[in-house]
Amino acid sequence: MKKESKKLSPNLEKELAALDALADENIDLSDAPEVTDWSGAERGKFYRPVKEQVTLRLDADVLHWFKQSGSGYQTRINAALRRFVEADDRKAG
Repeated sequence: MKKESKKLSPNLEKELAALDALADENIDLSDAPEVTDWSGAERGKFYRPVKEQVTLRLDADVLHWFKQSGSGYQTRINAALRRFVEADDRKAG
């Protein structure tokens, strides 16, 4: 289920409409120069995979093991599954 976006304030909508009406060459980009050197860039640093809500049956002892570390157990389960998938992909590839 998708979260509903927050409404923009009328003031922000007005500013965005004014920017949208400007021709590209009239937009001042002096405070945000074009990046031409990507040698220090980190691939995937800001990537956030799409999450999908599912119902999953786990063995009680496995679930208990993840929950005993406190909140965030679903994130830890997801991370464990991701490591498994990545390792399996490396084996296959």
